[in-house]
Amino acid sequence: MRIRLAIRYTAVSSIVLLIVMFISAFLHIEKVQKVFSEKSMQEADVLSEMILRDSHHLMLADNREQLQLMIEEIGKTPRVKRVRILGKAGVVNFSMNKNELGTVLSETDESCAFCHIGDSKALVDAPIEKRSRVFSDDSGNQYLSITRGIYNEPTCYTADCHFHSPEEKKIGVLDLVMTQGDMADLAHTHHADVITSTTIMLVILSLCHYFLTRKYICDPIQGLLEKTQALAAGDLSARVTIMSKDEIGELGRSFNNMADNLTQAQIELKDWGNTLELKVEQRTAEMSDMQSQLLRSAKLASMGELVAGVAHEINNPLTGILMFASLSSKTPDLPQQVKDNLDLIVSETGRCAKIVRGLLEFARESFPEKKRDSINRIIEHTLTLVSQQIILQDVDIQCHCGDSLPDLEVDADQLQQVFFNMFINAGQAMPNGGTLIISTQWIDKDKEIEIVVEDTGTGISQENLDKVFDPFFSTKSQKGFGLGLSVSYGIIQNHGGRVDVKSREGEGTRFSIYFPVDDELSPDVDREEKS
Repeated sequence: MRIRLAIRYTAVSSIVLLIVMFISAFLHIEKVQKVFSEKSMQEADVLSEMILRDSHHLMLADNREQLQLMIEEIGKTPRVKRVRILGKAGVVNFSMNKNELGTVLSETDESCAFCHIGDSKALVDAPIEKRSRVFSDDSGNQYLSITRGIYNEPTCYTADCHFHSPEEKKIGVLDLVMTQGDMADLAHTHHADVITSTTIMLVILSLCHYFLTRKYICDPIQGLLEKTQALAAGDLSARVTIMSKDEIGELGRSFNNMADNLTQAQIELKDWGNTLELKVEQRTAEMSDMQSQLLRSAKLASMGELVAGVAHEINNPLTGILMFASLSSKTPDLPQQVKDNLDLIVSETGRCAKIVRGLLEFARESFPEKKRDSINRIIEHTLTLVSQQIILQDVDIQCHCGDSLPDLEVDADQLQQVFFNMFINAGQAMPNGGTLIISTQWIDKDKEIEIVVEDTGTGISQENLDKVFDPFFSTKSQKGFGLGLSVSYGIIQNHGGRVDVKSREGEGTRFSIYFPVDDELSPDVDREEKS
């Protein structure tokens, strides 16, 4: 069971206040009691002084009867419990109680003990603290006893009665006992008032403390706790609205900042997740392309080894057949039928020799002899050669070469062969005419040059698109060996480039060739050198 903070905090603070306030009240009561006691003692001492003065005058007149009457009248006062005058040797000479007149008190009696401290010798004078005491009777009533010495003044031993000799110092003692009932009742009433007021103040302070603690501490913390639980449950819109200018307000602002950061982090995580899916898809596509290129390279390498061996083995027999068939066809007096057959053998053997040369060219690994050259110049030169071809007579050739392209370290003859094959293939894909678009541009992000060869021809079906760079594969209706794009692919790879192909059947084909540019040949470096 959770104890509310306001109740617990109020209980602890109330206990502390209770201890502090009751200690304060106890000290206050003690002080008041002391003040009341001192006040009562002073009043009793004043009364004893008045009795002594009156008795002094009566004794000078030797009017003992009047002194006794005065003592008796004083004894009728409500607060006076006992009043008497003792003579030498402790004899009771005057008393409100006539029954004790003439009795002798010992030195140990409380009325005589104040001036007989430690020995039997009487003291001439004693302080009021030594002459007074507070005691209680069997009923619990409190009394204050005051004892005053009566001293032998010059007026006493020079008077007519001259009862006492000048050598005597103390001639008697006044013993006065007063009740403390009124003072005790007043003290008790004051004590009750102090305790009551202390209790009321404690209750008021506790209630104020409870409500103020609940308003300014507990309620804001409860609100913050609810928002924290909502945030923990997934509600990222939870915000604290109470913003005081204290530690709790700082805590609320920190909570709102944390919630904002969590919201932003969740948004970033969602975006990152979406981006990650896209990157995974892109990376998968790239890996698929790389795998296809690796498979194609491995296939070309294996095919090259096979083709080299086959071409080498059949090249020599083909050369002999072609030579002897040519010589035989020129022999005179041959029947026409034989001559036609020999001409057919020469023609087909020449065609086979041409295929063998293509195979040897495909199989032979020709390393490029690179020199610094302009890609735009190579393309323009190749266009000059192919523009005279009959197959491109009805084709609209558009060339959009980018400006300020950096030169490349390339084998111009090999790249010219690549572009020648692509331009011829594009023309063959447009037998009824069309548009051939060649463009070049600088891609600053990847630091490479892009060459695009795009036609509006018959296109390539999707199932054949991955086979266009395979040797002996051709989509042409005309006769062909299917080696042109395979050779071109190898040349581009030997230059560190790559080639992509996109095509839709009936709409055309787009070849994109990319050549990386060295840092020292990039446009930024060229500009710095010129500056």
